[in-house]
Parts: sequence; structure tokens; C-alpha cells
Amino acid sequence: MLDALQVVTTVLVGLMVGVEFSVAFVMNPIFSSLPEDADQQARSKGGRMLGALMPFWYIGSLVLAALWAIAAWGTAGTGLVVTAAGLLILSVVMSILLLVPINNQGKKWTPENRPADWKQQMNRWDRYHYVRVAVIIAAFTLLVVALV
Repeated sequence: MLDALQVVTTVLVGLMVGVEFSVAFVMNPIFSSLPEDADQQARSKGGRMLGALMPFWYIGSLVLAALWAIAAWGTAGTGLVVTAAGLLILSVVMSILLLVPINNQGKKWTPENRPADWKQQMNRWDRYHYVRVAVIIAAFTLLVVALV
């Protein structure tokens, strides 16, 4: 049972890293190269789509990592899993305090109602997101190392 929990947790966190890495280094740069209205509309649509899914993914990953740490308590690698869970907690806190407030505004914007500083707000979201991606990559790496 522990083996299945370890694999599911690692795969789920790995997929989350892939999606968030893609947003940071593929999708948003593509969106930024589009004409202004298309850039803002693409980010707004992405914010609505991923904003609905990611809370479950982040919390689910954290819960699975915590269950893994509890189930494997006292065995080799548990410290790595606990540290990974701590990093996942940090990613959730960062999301709630830094990224979600910007995303909640941005997903409602249209070319007609967006604020004049919308690009600066999106750039701030991008900077926070880069840090969050680094945090979840570190958590994923620790889970992989603990697995092997």
C-alpha cells in the first residue's frame, strides 16, 4: 500500500510541476507575444481554467505527501518527504497570499474593464509564479529522491 501511495504522490506532484513549468516558461511567454487584447484574454481564460483546478491539485498533493510521511514514519527517506511536504505547504501559502488575489482579479478582466496597470500586475504574478515553480520543483525532487 505504501508503494502505491509513494508512486501516486510522486506522479501527481510531477504532473503539477509540468503544468506549472509550462505555464511559466511556455504559455505565458506565448501569450505575452500576442497583441495586447489577445494576451490579456488568454491570461484571463487560463486563470479561470487553471484557477478552478489547481487548488485541488495543490491541496491533494500536500495531503498525499503528508500521508506518505505518516505511513513511512521512521524509515529511510522520511525526512525528505517531510521537507517536501513543508515545501508544498509553502507553495499553498504563496498561492493564497500572493498569486490567487492577482488571479482572481485578472480572470474577470476584459479589454473593456481591465485596469491601466494590468500588465504590471501580470508581471508581478509571473515573478511570484517563478518562485512557486522553483518551490514545487524542489518538493518533487525530494519526493523522487525519497522514492529511490
